[in-house]
Amino acid sequence: MNTPKTRKLSVVLVALAALGITAAGAAAYYLGSHQNGTAAATVPKDPIFIALEPLTVNLQPNGRSRFLHIGVTLKVADTKSQGQVTQYLPEVRSRVLTVLSNRQADSLLTPNDKTQLAGEIMAVLNQPFAPSLPSQKISSVMFTTFMLQ
Repeated sequence: MNTPKTRKLSVVLVALAALGITAAGAAAYYLGSHQNGTAAATVPKDPIFIALEPLTVNLQPNGRSRFLHIGVTLKVADTKSQGQVTQYLPEVRSRVLTVLSNRQADSLLTPNDKTQLAGEIMAVLNQPFAPSLPSQKISSVMFTTFMLQ
């Protein structure tokens, strides 16, 4: 036989259980979505590198004949930029050669000089290859070979 006191207690217990289940579900949802967002944000994307064939260029004369043999690798931000650089590879090489051939040997001696050269190459290569194309997203220019004679 159910007394009114027992019925009240049963209703209160059921309400507390429902509230506890709802709170546990909300906490699990919040923590699960928060962790997934954080984990996805901290996982870096794999880098995309494009190695150019080595280039040899005569430098601006400064009393004697000098040349530079250089290997360049580009780091691009996405596959779209990778596709554009690969498609326009002859123009990429031409732009790099133009930047290199306008240099004097004395301006390529220090690490700062090489850093400045990498920045100039990156600036030239990030310009669109055609008026209808977006700019490439080249994030780094690395020298894999650098021989000055």
